[in-house]
Amino acid sequence: MKVAQNAVVKMHYAVLDDDQNTIDNTFDEDPLEFIIGTGFLIEGLENALIDKQAGDKVSVTVKPEEGYGERNDNLTQAVPKSMFEGIDVEVGMQFRATTDEGEQAVIVIGVEGDEVIVDGNHPLSGLTLHFDVEILEVREATADELEHGHVHGAGGCGHDH
Repeated sequence: MKVAQNAVVKMHYAVLDDDQNTIDNTFDEDPLEFIIGTGFLIEGLENALIDKQAGDKVSVTVKPEEGYGERNDNLTQAVPKSMFEGIDVEVGMQFRATTDEGEQAVIVIGVEGDEVIVDGNHPLSGLTLHFDVEILEVREATADELEHGHVHGAGGCGHDH
C-alpha cells in the first residue's frame, strides 16, 4: 500500500538543522506512527511521504514555510516576573499564555531583573530542516482511528473520548 490521505504510517526518522545538528531521532527507539492528513506532521514532510511505501527511504529538506513557519519577532516579549508568582522561572521553561487570539505556548528565553522574556514562536520556526525517513509500514486507518484522529494500539485507543 502507498502512503495516501488517511493511511496509517509507521516510520523512523532523523531530523537535522543546516549545521547537521540532530534535533530528533527515532532510529534507536520506538518508531513514529500517525495518520496522514490529520495535521500531525509538518506540511513539507507529509507531502514528501505521499505515494511512498513500506521499505522506502526518503531524504527531504523542508523550508520554514512548509515546516514551522518563519520567526515572528512580535511573538517575543518581556512580561513582569510577578506574573509567575510562586514559580522559580528558568530559561527553557514552557507555559501556556492567554493572548488576544487564545491560548498559546511560550518558552522562557531570558530572565532580566524583574522581567521574564518569553517567545511564542515554535522552537523550530525559521529553520530549514533535513529529514531522513525510513517507512516501516503503511496500512489503512480503521474507522475508529479516523473518527478519533489518531492511531490506536493493539488494545484499542487507551483512553476515553
